[in-house]
Amino acid sequence: MEEQNIHIAIDTHTHTLASGHAYNTLREMAKMAADKGLSGLAVTEHAPKMPGTCHIFYFQNMRVVPRNMYGIELLMGVELNVMNGTGEVDLPEYLIRELDLAIASIHVPCYEGELDEKEITQTYINVMEKDYIDIIGHPDDGRVPVDYEALAKEAKRTGTLLEVNNSSLRPGGFRQDTHRNAARMLRLCKEYGTMVVLGSDAHMDVDIANCRYSMEVLRETAFPEELVANTSLEKFRACLKRNKKL
Repeated sequence: MEEQNIHIAIDTHTHTLASGHAYNTLREMAKMAADKGLSGLAVTEHAPKMPGTCHIFYFQNMRVVPRNMYGIELLMGVELNVMNGTGEVDLPEYLIRELDLAIASIHVPCYEGELDEKEITQTYINVMEKDYIDIIGHPDDGRVPVDYEALAKEAKRTGTLLEVNNSSLRPGGFRQDTHRNAARMLRLCKEYGTMVVLGSDAHMDVDIANCRYSMEVLRETAFPEELVANTSLEKFRACLKRNKKL
């Protein structure tokens, strides 16, 4: 079988030093994205409940950020923390709607509910019902078990994108069973026609658009390119849930 190599035009999940445990400025990240030949870069800082990250004022002031640097289209968003089983997140709805995109992720230090498959699955469903949350971030962590069939079906129904997170798949990472879980998720997404995004989760400029490990799982599952949302900037914008209602 010919080796699959999907071109990524926009990295949909990155962090600058504003997130507290990343290492580059916004300009450095944009410059690296340009050097790597991308069309766009989504900057998705951790929301306020993540230890060490930026204050809510950071997200309220994003109107001052130019949306083009070095020829790169910038999408200024957020990686929200899912706080509990109701699907509550740590920025108010009005503010999330003002951003260019929103990822919602379960981070073990921030989540206040039980890490039980039935509860986590319902939690994700509750999150995906929100029309202002576009992407579920790194749903591959075996420490946070989920019914992947239910996840893929509900993501399709609600128009939510599921992330294949390259950082999760890096050998020696702290998340558990990520390769196996990502492969199962992708097979089900292929079955149900659910769209995914390939995000680097870069915390340093050199990792922007790094999809090495994600591509391995896509090849393993023979995942179709048409179900990858970020192969062009225009396609990605059109696939964001918030833009489908425009």
